[in-house]
Amino acid sequence: MSELSNTAYQTWLGELKAQILTAQQRAALAVNQELLKLYWQIGNDILQRQQQQGWGTKVIEQLAQDLRQAFPELKGFSARNLKYMRAFAEAWSEPEFVQQPVAQLPWSHHLVLLTKLKGNVERLTYAELSRQHGWSRNVLVHQIESRLLERQGNAATNFAQTLPAPQSELAQQTLKDPYIFDFLSLGAEARERDIEQALTQHISQFLIELGAGFAFVGKQVHLEIGGQDFYLDLLFYHLKLRCYLVIELKAGDFKPEHTGQLSFYLSAVDDHFKTEHDAPSIGLLLCKNRNKIIAEYALRDNSKPIGIAEYQLAQALPPDLEDKLPSIERIEQELQNDWLNKDDQA
Repeated sequence: MSELSNTAYQTWLGELKAQILTAQQRAALAVNQELLKLYWQIGNDILQRQQQQGWGTKVIEQLAQDLRQAFPELKGFSARNLKYMRAFAEAWSEPEFVQQPVAQLPWSHHLVLLTKLKGNVERLTYAELSRQHGWSRNVLVHQIESRLLERQGNAATNFAQTLPAPQSELAQQTLKDPYIFDFLSLGAEARERDIEQALTQHISQFLIELGAGFAFVGKQVHLEIGGQDFYLDLLFYHLKLRCYLVIELKAGDFKPEHTGQLSFYLSAVDDHFKTEHDAPSIGLLLCKNRNKIIAEYALRDNSKPIGIAEYQLAQALPPDLEDKLPSIERIEQELQNDWLNKDDQA
């Protein structure tokens, strides 16, 4: 038994485990791709038959019944799912689509792309982002509903002047404006420390909103400079940019002096945390309101890389109205029903 516990055996065992996991992943991807091919083919057949034979949507109900009877052990042949297959084939008219990398996404992700987005350009973009970052279905829904593509890269920054070209472009796309903290219910008058505490209590959602590549280092990070104590609101490290990111929260409007304070913190972080392998630290000011012109003036001659963006909290409802409004799930279900039944009204 001692022979089996030596380093060589453990190394070999680790290699075998990795090979098995890789094979399982490849098998799962292959099965998923074959399923998408089948769904596309069925959807395309439905479209072609309806056009050639003049059949209406009732044929889908009949087909669903017959397929369930023929394959009682298989799921996925409900009338609703057959309508999704038809929409899938209608959206992607070329069968080569299912050969692309985005076809690695599960069917549930494609349903989100179909029901929540109208154009294929946006669908492909969100699909590729979902594939790259391994988003779950719920995360994909959140990113679409929070208008990620519209917000990405919109923060006011001076990165073009303070960072080298490759890093400046990536840093610009890393930041957003506004940031949506709809998972917090703090009210419009929340204080900076309240927001900071709530964000760190919901760190998973906060990291999703920040985007891929961020690692949380700490909150109220202590720095002693010149015999005095200073505290950073939030400190992160970005794995692709390979630099620290200092976030300062301001519960009110942006003011030019905020950039001076953040520049001071960035100098301190570069001295106390940054190593020779790290890029210069970046600062992000999150304010309740930001005047774009004032922000641009404040950043113009600042030598430290800083971004300025707004944040939005959840809109609180009066307690007497909360029980009277339909749930998000109910609204989403009704919208999907309307979308699926649009052909019936024609």
